[in-house]
Amino acid sequence: MSTEERVPAVSFVVPAYNEERELPATLRCIARAAQEAGCTYEVVVVNDGSTDQTREVARQLGARIVDIQRRQIAAARNAGARAARGNVLVFVDADTHISSAHVTGVLRTLAGGIAGGGAWLRFDRKVPSWVRPFFAMFTLLYFRLLRLGAGAFLFTTRTNFDLIGGFDENYFAAEEFFFSLALRKVGGFKLLPEPATTSARKLRLYSAAKLLRQLVAITLRGPRVVTSRANLDLWYGGERETR
Repeated sequence: MSTEERVPAVSFVVPAYNEERELPATLRCIARAAQEAGCTYEVVVVNDGSTDQTREVARQLGARIVDIQRRQIAAARNAGARAARGNVLVFVDADTHISSAHVTGVLRTLAGGIAGGGAWLRFDRKVPSWVRPFFAMFTLLYFRLLRLGAGAFLFTTRTNFDLIGGFDENYFAAEEFFFSLALRKVGGFKLLPEPATTSARKLRLYSAAKLLRQLVAITLRGPRVVTSRANLDLWYGGERETR
Protein backbone atom coordinates (compact mmCIF):
# COMPACT_ATOMS: atom_id res chain seq x y z
CA MET A 1 0.00 0.00 0.00
CA SER A 2 1.04 3.56 -0.48
CA THR A 3 3.06 5.03 2.32
CA GLU A 4 2.86 8.60 1.02
CA GLU A 5 2.25 11.09 3.82
CA ARG A 6 0.62 13.63 1.56
CA VAL A 7 -3.09 13.48 0.79
CA PRO A 8 -3.66 10.64 -1.70
CA ALA A 9 -5.11 11.38 -5.12
CA VAL A 10 -7.48 8.41 -4.99
CA SER A 11 -9.30 6.74 -2.12
CA PHE A 12 -10.52 3.20 -2.76
CA VAL A 13 -13.45 2.37 -0.48
CA VAL A 14 -14.10 -1.35 0.06
CA PRO A 15 -17.19 -2.37 2.09
CA ALA A 16 -16.72 -5.79 3.66
CA TYR A 17 -18.72 -8.27 5.70
CA ASN A 18 -17.04 -11.63 6.41
CA GLU A 19 -14.75 -11.33 3.40
CA GLU A 20 -11.55 -12.93 4.73
CA ARG A 21 -11.34 -15.20 1.67
CA GLU A 22 -11.99 -12.67 -1.09
CA LEU A 23 -10.42 -9.56 0.41
CA PRO A 24 -6.70 -10.37 0.00
CA ALA A 25 -6.87 -10.75 -3.79
CA THR A 26 -9.07 -7.66 -4.10
CA LEU A 27 -6.70 -5.46 -2.08
CA ARG A 28 -3.67 -6.71 -3.98
CA CYS A 29 -5.40 -5.95 -7.29
CA ILE A 30 -6.20 -2.43 -6.12
CA ALA A 31 -2.61 -1.84 -5.01
CA ARG A 32 -1.18 -3.13 -8.27
CA ALA A 33 -3.66 -1.13 -10.36
CA ALA A 34 -2.96 2.13 -8.54
CA GLN A 35 0.80 1.65 -8.65
CA GLU A 36 0.80 0.83 -12.36
CA ALA A 37 -1.35 3.90 -12.98
CA GLY A 38 1.22 5.97 -11.11
CA CYS A 39 -1.14 7.67 -8.66
CA THR A 40 -0.97 8.15 -4.92
CA TYR A 41 -3.74 6.26 -3.17
CA GLU A 42 -5.17 4.80 -0.01
CA VAL A 43 -7.48 1.87 0.65
CA VAL A 44 -10.27 2.22 3.21
CA VAL A 45 -11.89 -1.07 4.20
CA VAL A 46 -15.22 -0.64 5.96
CA ASN A 47 -15.63 -3.62 8.27
CA ASP A 48 -19.38 -3.84 8.72
CA GLY A 49 -19.95 -6.23 11.60
CA SER A 50 -17.70 -9.06 10.38
CA THR A 51 -17.37 -12.11 12.61
CA ASP A 52 -14.40 -13.63 10.76
CA GLN A 53 -10.85 -12.34 10.18
CA THR A 54 -11.83 -9.59 7.72
CA ARG A 55 -10.47 -6.82 9.92
CA GLU A 56 -7.14 -8.54 10.53
CA VAL A 57 -6.71 -9.37 6.85
CA ALA A 58 -7.31 -5.74 5.91
CA ARG A 59 -4.89 -4.54 8.56
CA GLN A 60 -2.15 -6.92 7.44
CA LEU A 61 -2.49 -5.69 3.87
CA GLY A 62 -2.08 -2.06 4.91
CA ALA A 63 -5.62 -0.78 4.52
CA ARG A 64 -7.13 1.86 6.76
CA ILE A 65 -10.05 0.32 8.63
CA VAL A 66 -13.40 1.82 9.53
CA ASP A 67 -15.57 -0.28 11.83
CA ILE A 68 -19.35 0.02 11.75
CA GLN A 69 -22.26 -2.17 12.85
CA ARG A 70 -24.94 -1.43 10.27
CA ARG A 71 -25.07 -4.41 7.91
CA GLN A 72 -26.02 -2.14 5.07
CA ILE A 73 -24.04 -1.66 1.89
CA ALA A 74 -25.03 1.99 1.38
CA ALA A 75 -24.10 2.88 4.95
CA ALA A 76 -20.74 1.09 4.64
CA ARG A 77 -19.83 2.98 1.47
CA ASN A 78 -20.85 6.28 3.04
CA ALA A 79 -18.79 5.57 6.16
CA GLY A 80 -15.77 4.83 3.99
CA ALA A 81 -16.25 8.00 1.99
CA ARG A 82 -16.43 10.08 5.16
CA ALA A 83 -13.13 8.62 6.35
CA ALA A 84 -11.41 8.87 2.96
CA ARG A 85 -8.83 11.61 2.39
CA GLY A 86 -8.65 11.59 -1.41
CA ASN A 87 -10.57 13.84 -3.76
CA VAL A 88 -11.37 10.91 -6.04
CA LEU A 89 -13.55 8.19 -4.51
CA VAL A 90 -13.59 4.73 -6.06
CA PHE A 91 -15.96 2.16 -4.56
CA VAL A 92 -14.88 -1.45 -5.12
CA ASP A 93 -16.70 -4.46 -3.70
CA ALA A 94 -14.65 -6.91 -1.66
CA ASP A 95 -15.03 -9.62 -4.33
CA THR A 96 -14.18 -7.44 -7.34
CA HIS A 97 -10.86 -7.09 -9.16
CA ILE A 98 -9.78 -4.02 -11.12
CA SER A 99 -6.77 -3.12 -13.27
CA SER A 100 -4.70 -0.03 -14.00
CA ALA A 101 -6.99 0.61 -16.98
CA HIS A 102 -9.80 1.27 -14.52
CA VAL A 103 -7.73 3.71 -12.47
CA THR A 104 -6.53 5.66 -15.51
CA GLY A 105 -10.07 5.59 -16.90
CA VAL A 106 -11.44 7.03 -13.67
CA LEU A 107 -8.92 9.86 -13.62
CA ARG A 108 -9.41 10.66 -17.31
CA THR A 109 -13.20 10.63 -17.02
CA LEU A 110 -13.31 12.93 -14.00
CA ALA A 111 -10.68 15.27 -15.49
CA GLY A 112 -12.99 15.60 -18.49
CA GLY A 113 -15.73 17.05 -16.30
CA ILE A 114 -18.01 14.01 -16.05
CA ALA A 115 -19.49 13.63 -12.56
CA GLY A 116 -18.83 9.92 -12.14
CA GLY A 117 -19.23 6.46 -13.53
CA GLY A 118 -18.79 2.75 -13.27
CA ALA A 119 -17.76 -0.17 -15.44
CA TRP A 120 -19.17 -3.14 -17.26
CA LEU A 121 -18.82 -6.42 -15.37
CA ARG A 122 -17.62 -9.92 -16.13
CA PHE A 123 -17.57 -12.97 -13.88
CA ASP A 124 -14.50 -14.45 -12.23
CA ARG A 125 -15.04 -18.04 -13.35
CA LYS A 126 -17.56 -20.54 -14.57
CA VAL A 127 -21.23 -19.92 -13.81
CA PRO A 128 -24.30 -22.16 -14.08
CA SER A 129 -25.64 -22.41 -17.64
CA TRP A 130 -28.85 -20.58 -16.78
CA VAL A 131 -26.86 -17.51 -15.73
CA ARG A 132 -25.48 -16.74 -19.19
CA PRO A 133 -28.73 -15.70 -20.92
CA PHE A 134 -29.90 -13.90 -17.78
CA PHE A 135 -26.67 -11.91 -17.50
CA ALA A 136 -26.69 -11.16 -21.24
CA MET A 137 -30.17 -9.65 -20.87
CA PHE A 138 -29.13 -7.70 -17.76
CA THR A 139 -26.08 -6.36 -19.58
CA LEU A 140 -28.18 -5.28 -22.55
CA LEU A 141 -30.79 -3.49 -20.44
CA TYR A 142 -28.80 -2.10 -17.51
CA PHE A 143 -25.41 -1.33 -19.00
CA ARG A 144 -25.98 -0.85 -22.72
CA LEU A 145 -29.42 0.79 -22.76
CA LEU A 146 -29.74 2.50 -19.35
CA ARG A 147 -25.97 3.16 -19.02
CA LEU A 148 -26.04 2.81 -15.23
CA GLY A 149 -23.40 1.52 -12.82
CA ALA A 150 -23.26 -1.64 -10.73
CA GLY A 151 -22.25 -1.47 -7.09
CA ALA A 152 -19.16 -3.62 -7.66
CA PHE A 153 -17.34 -0.62 -9.15
CA LEU A 154 -18.38 3.04 -8.97
CA PHE A 155 -16.48 6.32 -8.86
CA THR A 156 -16.91 10.05 -8.45
CA THR A 157 -15.23 13.06 -6.86
CA ARG A 158 -15.55 14.11 -3.24
CA THR A 159 -17.37 17.27 -4.38
CA ASN A 160 -19.96 15.40 -6.40
CA PHE A 161 -20.39 12.73 -3.72
CA ASP A 162 -21.22 15.43 -1.18
CA LEU A 163 -23.42 17.24 -3.68
CA ILE A 164 -25.71 14.24 -4.20
CA GLY A 165 -25.61 13.20 -0.54
CA GLY A 166 -23.71 9.96 -1.11
CA PHE A 167 -25.55 6.65 -1.23
CA ASP A 168 -29.18 6.75 -0.13
CA GLU A 169 -29.39 4.81 3.14
CA ASN A 170 -33.12 4.33 2.74
CA TYR A 171 -32.21 1.41 0.48
CA PHE A 172 -30.58 -1.89 1.40
CA ALA A 173 -30.15 -2.84 -2.25
CA ALA A 174 -30.27 -1.07 -5.63
CA GLU A 175 -28.58 1.96 -4.03
CA GLU A 176 -26.18 2.05 -7.01
CA PHE A 177 -29.15 2.64 -9.33
CA PHE A 178 -30.12 5.83 -7.50
CA PHE A 179 -26.46 6.83 -7.08
CA SER A 180 -25.92 6.57 -10.84
CA LEU A 181 -29.02 8.60 -11.63
CA ALA A 182 -28.04 11.31 -9.15
CA LEU A 183 -24.57 11.65 -10.68
CA ARG A 184 -26.04 11.79 -14.17
CA LYS A 185 -28.17 14.75 -13.13
CA VAL A 186 -25.27 16.77 -11.72
CA GLY A 187 -22.76 16.21 -14.52
CA GLY A 188 -23.04 12.99 -16.44
CA PHE A 189 -22.30 9.32 -15.84
CA LYS A 190 -19.91 7.17 -17.90
CA LEU A 191 -19.23 3.44 -18.03
CA LEU A 192 -15.59 2.56 -18.60
CA PRO A 193 -15.08 0.14 -21.51
CA GLU A 194 -12.86 -2.25 -19.55
CA PRO A 195 -15.03 -4.72 -17.56
CA ALA A 196 -14.27 -5.19 -13.87
CA THR A 197 -14.08 -8.81 -12.77
CA THR A 198 -16.53 -9.67 -10.01
CA SER A 199 -17.38 -12.88 -8.23
CA ALA A 200 -20.33 -14.94 -9.41
CA ARG A 201 -20.39 -16.81 -6.10
CA LYS A 202 -23.98 -15.87 -5.28
CA LEU A 203 -25.13 -17.17 -8.64
CA ARG A 204 -23.36 -20.43 -7.82
CA LEU A 205 -24.67 -20.58 -4.25
CA TYR A 206 -28.34 -19.83 -4.91
CA SER A 207 -30.74 -21.71 -7.14
CA ALA A 208 -32.32 -20.09 -10.18
CA ALA A 209 -35.72 -20.41 -8.49
CA LYS A 210 -34.61 -18.50 -5.39
CA LEU A 211 -33.03 -15.71 -7.40
CA LEU A 212 -36.09 -15.48 -9.63
CA ARG A 213 -38.37 -15.15 -6.60
CA GLN A 214 -36.32 -12.22 -5.28
CA LEU A 215 -36.26 -10.49 -8.66
CA VAL A 216 -40.01 -10.97 -9.13
CA ALA A 217 -40.66 -9.55 -5.64
CA ILE A 218 -38.57 -6.47 -6.42
CA THR A 219 -40.31 -6.03 -9.77
CA LEU A 220 -43.81 -6.35 -8.32
CA ARG A 221 -43.33 -4.38 -5.11
CA GLY A 222 -40.96 -1.79 -6.48
CA PRO A 223 -38.59 0.23 -4.27
CA ARG A 224 -40.43 -0.77 -1.06
CA VAL A 225 -38.87 -4.23 -1.08
CA VAL A 226 -35.33 -2.82 -0.87
CA THR A 227 -36.04 -0.48 2.05
CA SER A 228 -35.56 -3.37 4.49
CA ARG A 229 -32.92 -6.08 4.84
CA ALA A 230 -35.69 -8.67 5.17
CA ASN A 231 -36.06 -10.97 2.15
CA LEU A 232 -32.84 -9.72 0.59
CA ASP A 233 -30.81 -12.90 1.03
CA LEU A 234 -29.07 -12.34 -2.29
CA TRP A 235 -27.38 -9.28 -0.74
CA TYR A 236 -27.36 -10.08 2.99
CA GLY A 237 -27.62 -13.85 3.34
CA GLY A 238 -23.98 -14.16 4.33
CA GLU A 239 -23.35 -17.52 2.63
CA ARG A 240 -19.79 -17.95 1.35
CA GLU A 241 -18.10 -20.38 -0.98
CA THR A 242 -15.62 -22.66 0.79
CA ARG A 243 -13.07 -23.02 -2.01
